[in-house]
Amino acid sequence: MRIATVLAFFLGALLLPAQQPTAKINRVPVHPTAAESGKEMFGAYCASCHGLEGKGNGPAAPALKVQATDLTQLANKNAGKYPSLEVINAIKDGTGNAHGSKDMPVWGPILRSVSPSGNSVVQQRIANLNAYIESLQAK
Repeated sequence: MRIATVLAFFLGALLLPAQQPTAKINRVPVHPTAAESGKEMFGAYCASCHGLEGKGNGPAAPALKVQATDLTQLANKNAGKYPSLEVINAIKDGTGNAHGSKDMPVWGPILRSVSPSGNSVVQQRIANLNAYIESLQAK
């Protein structure tokens, strides 16, 4: 009887589905992208959490404490008007509701670090990234 119990325990353990490993966000250095391309910046800086289409389903999204925002729905959630100022502030300062949680990096200092030409390039980056996110809005 004892052998049957031990055997049943081991067989049961083998048949249990393997637990999924805990998702983890790997922090990597930020690499410069073209300041002129909102799409390129989005792919390099945002898509890991928000996904290439901005729907909040990027490869790092499962590791977040709060689900990544579906950026395609920002205008729909704001009575049909794209909340440009909120998005700019979320990118630059991490303020406003557009970014959801503190899991999102505050991109202002990061964009400054890849913009040695100065503040005007940082502003261009933020404006182009904002314009690209606006282009993702569901119609």
